[in-house]
Amino acid sequence: MSASVEIAVPKPIKPLSEATILFAGDSGDGMQLTGSQFTLATAFAQNDLATLPDFPAEIRAPAGTTYGVSGFQLHFGSVNIRTPGDEVDLLVAMNPAALKVNLPRVRRGGSIMINVNSFKPHNLKLAGYGTVNPLEDETTLKDYQVFEVELSRMTEEALKGRGLDRQAVDRSKNMFALGLTLWLYSRPLQPAINWLEQKFAKQPDLQAANIHVLKKGYHYGETTEDFIAQYEVAPATLTPGVYRAVRGTEAIAMGLVAASSQSGLQLFYSSYPITPASELLHQLSRHKNFGVKTFQAEDEIAAIGATIGASFGGNLGVCATSGPGLTLKAEGIGLAVMMELPMVIINVQRGGPSTGLPTKTEQSDLLQALYGRSGEAPLPVVAASTPGDCFYAAYEACRVAVRHMTPVILLADGYLANGSEPWRIPQVHDLDEFTVAFAQKPNRKVEGKDAFLPYVREESTLARPWAKPGTPGLEHRLGGLEKEHETGNVSYDPENHQFMTQLRSDKVARAAWHIPATSVYGDEEGDVLVLGWGSTEGAIRTAVDRIRGRGHRVGAIQLRYLNPLPPDLGAILSRFSHYLVPELNMGQLIRVLRDRFLLPFVPLCKIQGQPFKASEIEAAIVALPENA
Repeated sequence: MSASVEIAVPKPIKPLSEATILFAGDSGDGMQLTGSQFTLATAFAQNDLATLPDFPAEIRAPAGTTYGVSGFQLHFGSVNIRTPGDEVDLLVAMNPAALKVNLPRVRRGGSIMINVNSFKPHNLKLAGYGTVNPLEDETTLKDYQVFEVELSRMTEEALKGRGLDRQAVDRSKNMFALGLTLWLYSRPLQPAINWLEQKFAKQPDLQAANIHVLKKGYHYGETTEDFIAQYEVAPATLTPGVYRAVRGTEAIAMGLVAASSQSGLQLFYSSYPITPASELLHQLSRHKNFGVKTFQAEDEIAAIGATIGASFGGNLGVCATSGPGLTLKAEGIGLAVMMELPMVIINVQRGGPSTGLPTKTEQSDLLQALYGRSGEAPLPVVAASTPGDCFYAAYEACRVAVRHMTPVILLADGYLANGSEPWRIPQVHDLDEFTVAFAQKPNRKVEGKDAFLPYVREESTLARPWAKPGTPGLEHRLGGLEKEHETGNVSYDPENHQFMTQLRSDKVARAAWHIPATSVYGDEEGDVLVLGWGSTEGAIRTAVDRIRGRGHRVGAIQLRYLNPLPPDLGAILSRFSHYLVPELNMGQLIRVLRDRFLLPFVPLCKIQGQPFKASEIEAAIVALPENA
C-alpha cells in the first residue's frame, strides 16, 4: 500500500479595500513585537497604514489581569489610511483579559482569534469573568466569528526536542499567531524571517525556534479547515518615491539630525527618562555618526540646564519630556526666554495630571506650553500632526528657534510618538533653507570704542545676535535678571522692563510673518470648519470626507503654529458659518480661539487616553445646526 500525502488545497482569496487588526495579550506576550512585524510585512506589501500601540500603564502588572493587557492596533488598506481604525475586524486575543478589555472595540460580525489554551479557571478569574467562560456561554461572543486556536499547545509541540526551557517556548507562541495572521491576510513571511535572523544572530537556537514556529503558524492557516478563505489587500496608490514605515519618535530624531546637518550646528540632546519621551534618547544615541551628543541628566531641571548651556555655547540645544516634566522645566524655559537663546523643548504629551496615565495619549499640555511660566514669557509653539509629520515639525521648530533666537516648544503626544505610517523619505534639496550666522565682530560704538552689545536687534525678526563664547571681542554676559535694551546690563528701571517685555512679545509675534499660507482641507468655504491641532488630523480628515460625501460643505484646518497663530486664520474663519474644535483635553485650543476671534466655537472633548475615532467627529459635525 502506498503512503498517503496530505496536500493543502488552495483556499479562495477574498479582496478587501482595508482591514483593522488588534493583537492583544499580557505585556510579556510580545504583542508590540508581533504588531510591528505585521506592520513591516504590510509596508512591504505597499499598503497604506496607521498603527496604535497601546501599552499597559503598570510596569509589572500581574499576568492575566486586565490592567496588564498590551495591545497593538493596525489599520491598513489600498485606500487612503489616516487613522488606526474606528472598529476592529480581527482581534487576536492571547488570554481572557485581552478579550475582556478589547471586545468592545471589535465590530459586530467581526472575527476573534483566541488562544483557547489560556482560558482556564484561574485566568478567567483574573480577567473578571469569574466562573463563566465566554467561549462556552451563549451571549458574550454570539455576534462575532470566533476562531479557537490552540496556540500554546501547537507551539509546544512544534518546539519539542529543541532544548528550550518552558519560558522560551511560551514566549514563542506570538510567532505562531504572527505566522497565522500573515497567512490570513496574504502578507509575506520573509520580512519577519529576516528580522528574526538579525534579532537572534547570536542565539542560533532561539533564531531557529522562532522561525520554525512562524512557519508553522503560516502552514496551519493553509491546512486547517477553521479558516475557509484568505484575504488580500491590494497595494495603495502612493506618491512616487522611496518609502519606509516610520514611528513618530524616529521621525522626530531624524528631523533634528536633518536640522543639525543643514544648519551646520552640532546637535546636543539632553533628557531625563520619562514615558513616552524616553525613546527619543534611544533614537538619537544611535546617530553619533552625525556628531550628535546625547546626555541623560539626573533630573528634568538638570536636563533643561544642560540644554541652555549647549545653546549658549553655539550648539543646537534640544531636550524632551512628557507631561509633568514640562512643569519641572518651566523655570529653566523662562530663563531661556530672558536670555533669548535658541533651543527646542519637545513635549510628548500623555494623560495627566501628575503621573496620570503615563502610557496613554492626551493633548492636555497646550495651555501649559503657551502660558506655563512665571511672568510674561511668550515663545513659539508648534505641533506635529502625524508620525511622519514629526520629521518636518521638528525641523521647523529648530529653524524658528534659530531665526528668532528664542526657545520653541514642539508638541507631540503618545499616539504620534508610538504610532507609525508609510513615510516618503524627503530629498535634501526639498528641505527649507536653514542658515545660521554667528556674530563675528562688534556691533556698536560705546564711548568711542568698538563694543559688542548682546541685545541689539535684527530689524525684521527682532532677534538678538548669537555670539559663541570665546569669540575675540564679543565677550558678553547673560542671565535671568531683566536686561537693559541693547547693552544687556541688569536693569531695574520700570520703563525699561515694560519696553523689554513688549519687545520679547513682539519678537515672538513676528514669527507669524514667516508662517506659510494656511491650507484648508475640503471645502474652502461652507457650513462647517473643523479646527484641530496635533494628532487629531487623521480622524478629522476622515470625518470631513464622509460628511462631504453626503453633500455638505465642510472644511478642516490642522494648526501647526499654535503661537503665534497664522495671520490668515481670521479671513478663513469668516468664510464658514459654524466651527467645531475636537481636542483630546477638556477644551484648551478653543479658549485661545474664543479669546482671539470672539466666535461661537463648539468644543468636542475626549479625555480617555485614546485618540478620536473618525465616527465621533463625524457625529459631532452632523449634530451642528445646519447639518442636523
